[in-house]
Amino acid sequence: MTICLALFPLQNCSRRPSRQPTGLSPRTVRHMHRVLRQALQQGVIWGILARNPAAAVRPPKVERGTLQTYDVGQTADLLETLRGTHMFMPAALAALCGLRRGEIAALRWRDVDLDRAELAITQSMEQTKTGIRYKETKSGRARTVALSETMVEELRAHRLAQAQELLRCGVRISNDTPIVAQVDGRPLQPRSITHEWMRLIKFTALPRIRFHDLRHAHATHLLAAGVHPKVASERLGHSKVGITLDLYSHVLPGMQADAASRVDVALRQALNKRREK
Repeated sequence: MTICLALFPLQNCSRRPSRQPTGLSPRTVRHMHRVLRQALQQGVIWGILARNPAAAVRPPKVERGTLQTYDVGQTADLLETLRGTHMFMPAALAALCGLRRGEIAALRWRDVDLDRAELAITQSMEQTKTGIRYKETKSGRARTVALSETMVEELRAHRLAQAQELLRCGVRISNDTPIVAQVDGRPLQPRSITHEWMRLIKFTALPRIRFHDLRHAHATHLLAAGVHPKVASERLGHSKVGITLDLYSHVLPGMQADAASRVDVALRQALNKRREK
């Protein structure tokens, strides 16, 4: 009886017309189905259930909209526009490193090795009704993000400016200091990053996109530059490379054309060498 009651709202939600504001989104229903299916499958493994009833339920299809993001030129314009504001570093970490908002808020100086040009992403910050809490990353795994020379220079300059700002408040910077922090060194809430982004982007000539879309910009730049999807997936912290390929399929046609062109050049060179013999 418990299982039937659990499955009923899932089936009901998946059939509810999307025009009704009370219905759950297809993405939420799919997530509910995935969690329930995994739980019931454990019952099958333990011998409590003969079969997994959730396996017979087909969750709704999630239609992905077109990603709105910035090209390389727009990203450069954005960073120069934000330079000198407290949104510069969050935007740089998102657009140049592909970090999520919660990962940026949770990042501390102990997670950075500027000599080795690396960032260690070990946790994320989540906003709750009672405040903030730290949790594991979305994929459930820590990851290391290589830093470009530009990003290393920006972080060195940011640390110096932050240390001077904190001293005016009587606070000394340390390895436990958040990289993106309030004036007095306290952690900056993820929601505050979003609010400040929405406020500042209105004063630019750039398209109005979400702060999270800066992460999409970084992913698009990587793939467009010919970076292998597996490498991009690990850098972005996706649990599977299929997620990367699915999200950024709009970049793949250009990559395929470039790959075909490179193979053609190599083939022509080999044929020319053969004919010269």
